[in-house]
Amino acid sequence: MRKERVEAFSDGVIAIIITIMVLELRPPHGSDIHDLWPLLPALSSYVMSFVYVGIYWNNHHHLLQATECVNGRILWANLHLLFWLSLFPAVTAWLGEAGGTWPTAVYGAVLLMGGIAYHILERTIVVHHGADSTLARAVGMRDTKVNLSVALVAIAIPLAFVHHWISDAVYAGVAAMWLVPDRRIESAITR
Repeated sequence: MRKERVEAFSDGVIAIIITIMVLELRPPHGSDIHDLWPLLPALSSYVMSFVYVGIYWNNHHHLLQATECVNGRILWANLHLLFWLSLFPAVTAWLGEAGGTWPTAVYGAVLLMGGIAYHILERTIVVHHGADSTLARAVGMRDTKVNLSVALVAIAIPLAFVHHWISDAVYAGVAAMWLVPDRRIESAITR
């Protein structure tokens, strides 16, 4: 099967996710600059989630650029990833509104499951195209960066019960690891 429908559908879903997240932001009730202060938790959770969704979109694009065709397993693995990404608006709103231990831990659980789903999609594409495929050559048989990200988020979830700021710092650190797009796939495509 051709990959173009998967790309178009995924782009549409991700655009809707970002739209829903921004619609959760509310304007301040006053006209003074200090009226923005109560909005900082919601704004910071939105920025973090926007960055994460942007990272997934960027890397998903690279994954599909290294993909020649898709099969049913890839379609389901892609839907699995989109499912976890679709939960970002809800956990972002909860984290921004309530903050604290449980919202931070649940936010991390969604991050964790998104990372696992991305890993599953990547592995499914590698298996479909073979060990000598562009993607396999780019990320190898074990993608260290994905595995490290998933491990760090998994460690950060229980740390939310020690102090939620620790988890928030780990989540931000993992996002920072991915801010520079993964050039391995681009390099493998141009070779």
